[in-house]
Amino acid sequence: MSQGRSRGKASKGVIEFRPRVTRVLPVGAQIVCADNSGAKILEIINVHKYHTRLSRLPAAAVGDFCNVVVKKGPAELRKQVHGAVIIRQKYAIRRLNGVRVSFEDNAAVIITPEGELKGTDIKGPVAVEASEKWPRIANLASMVV
Repeated sequence: MSQGRSRGKASKGVIEFRPRVTRVLPVGAQIVCADNSGAKILEIINVHKYHTRLSRLPAAAVGDFCNVVVKKGPAELRKQVHGAVIIRQKYAIRRLNGVRVSFEDNAAVIITPEGELKGTDIKGPVAVEASEKWPRIANLASMVV
């Protein structure tokens, strides 16, 4: 009999397999704001639910929730911390069917503490990985790739 702690989660019922997306946007990365909240450039300051080794910066990928600061935009949005979800990344995302998808820019949308989007429209495409995790983003997206 084992005396140590278990190292994994026990799976119950149906196993859901979500492919791992390479995390390519470290803390400090400046990305485009893809909604119409008024912000233009966002800087990542924290990535939620990311555990890493010593001296490695936390990094975000498509679909991840992170804290951002508005670097370019209206004065009422700057100098305060907002929540955001990454919807596009330049680095290729490998899907289960073998297709690799990459976008022209790294982009995110600002989210309120309640989980609603701050803007009312999303400019450009949204990755399927982000729309599966965040149904509110999928509702506002004009194009899901």
